[in-house]
Amino acid sequence: MTDPIEKLREYGYELPAPKAPVASYVPVTRSGNLLYVSGQISSNESGVVQGRLGDNMNVVQGGNAAELAAINVLSQVVHMGGIPLQEVKKVLKLTVLVASTPEFNEQHLVANGASNLIVGVLGDKGKHARAAFGVASLPLGAAVEIEAIFEV
Repeated sequence: MTDPIEKLREYGYELPAPKAPVASYVPVTRSGNLLYVSGQISSNESGVVQGRLGDNMNVVQGGNAAELAAINVLSQVVHMGGIPLQEVKKVLKLTVLVASTPEFNEQHLVANGASNLIVGVLGDKGKHARAAFGVASLPLGAAVEIEAIFEV
């Protein structure tokens, strides 16, 4: 398998330092061979990617925000979970929350930004179950938030 970090670089990204929690929770918990990653928002070195789908963001912009949230999930796996990406056995599930207007109904397309990146970086081990929800708002005005379950 190609090195996941190299695959991430092919997408134009480096694995960032993990984001510290902004409330009362831990970013990662482990139970046996399962790693649970708390919700990670769409952010990068410039700050939080804010917006609402159907209002001031389109599906492409939302998909890009979902990619950033997925990268933050991977960062938590490596830095807080202590698991190198090549040692991930399987991504079991992503839950993707999309800040959107009541009329917006393409959350699944926004979530593809995260799913496609995860599969692109981890290959078949990255194929996962998924849920995508529209929500009125997310912490810090983020456009997307993703939580995940990994088998390690």
